[in-house]
Order: sequence, then C-alpha cells, then structure tokens
Amino acid sequence: MGKVNGILGRKRGMTQVFREDGRVVPVTVIETPPCRVVQLKTEETDGYVAVQVGSEATTEKRIGKPRTGHLKKAGLDPMRRLMEFKVDTVEGLEPGQELKVEEIFSEGDRLDVRGTSKGRGFAGTIKRHKFHRGDMTHGGMARRRPGSIGQCADPARVFKGKRMAGHMGNRRVTARNLELVRIDAENRFLLVRGAVPGPMNGELVVLKTKKGVRVRPSGH
Repeated sequence: MGKVNGILGRKRGMTQVFREDGRVVPVTVIETPPCRVVQLKTEETDGYVAVQVGSEATTEKRIGKPRTGHLKKAGLDPMRRLMEFKVDTVEGLEPGQELKVEEIFSEGDRLDVRGTSKGRGFAGTIKRHKFHRGDMTHGGMARRRPGSIGQCADPARVFKGKRMAGHMGNRRVTARNLELVRIDAENRFLLVRGAVPGPMNGELVVLKTKKGVRVRPSGH
C-alpha cells in the first residue's frame, strides 16, 4: 500500500514542552492544514511514481481556471498549495483522500523541514558571512570593509563564489534530522525540536529524513 512520507504545513511559533523525566525541550509548532490527494502519477502515464497533494482552501479567482479545473477532476474545491511527494506505489491511494498527520508520522521520528528563510535585504560581509571588522584604532581605515577580493596580474579576475556583500536570506533552506517530539492530532499540530526556517506563518514542507540518525556519545 502506498504511503506518503511528508505533508504541507505552516510555522506557528516556538514554545517548550516537558518530557516525562522533567527535561525542558524547545520546540517549533507546525500546523498541518487538511491535505488531500489531488492526482496519482504512475510510471505508465508520467514516467515516475508520485502523489500530488493539495492544501489550504482558497477561491477560484486567486488560482485561475486551469488549476481550478484540475482540482475539480479530483472532486476538490480550489486550493492554494500543490506539491508532489514521491512514493514507491500509489496502491491504496485515491484522489480526494485526506492524509492524516498521525498516519504519516509517529512521535520520535526524524524529520527534514524545508522552508524559505527570512529575507534580510542587502547585507555587508560582516553580517552576511561573519567576517571580522578592522582595527578601530591606530589609524585603521577599513572598519567594515571586506578587504582585497582578488589578485593583480594573475589571474587578473575575481573568482566565482567570492564571499562579498549582497542579498541575504530569502532562500530555500532545509533543517535536517529534527526530532518529532509530539503530535497533536486533534489540532493537527506537530511539535518539532529546535528551530525551523522562515518567519511566523511561513510555508513549510515536512518530510521524513532519509539520512541516518547521529547518536551522541554518552556523557554529552
């Protein structure tokens, strides 16, 4: 039977919870609005196997007629967000089916949370790349300047990727291998240990991690 390994969500803020042993754990609260299967993609029809999922109700005016018609084929109302999740098989899944967060995840799972980081605008090298500032005394004239960016005669150019001032933030970022501390199925909340990318109410994609879990040495 096919099983989706992720869900769409929104960042609702941070808080803390207590474990059974009394330890306090900082967590991010991720709300997962109802997600429904929109389309099943198979090797025969599309060349790969995936499930298209929709979330967050909206109006036809905001998404246009093409997407509205696409959703109507599955018997669904207009939705803001559409995304595909790769699966091994689509068996047992059907358009219009609701995906329940408690059926996808279990407490203790390790997750990858993907979002868009906060935009910081144009930033200098100290803020953007953690460069050190220059001397504030003894005639220092380069307090927050980046310094030399290349060579003179050879190679007479600036290498690609040179860390310089520029646009900071507003990029797709993935926080990997986070612990799922608690599931609130009634309110559709996931409590994930640590911070996740993006501002309050920012769009997120929550996936089961594919990387192995790193175990901390005893005594740390």
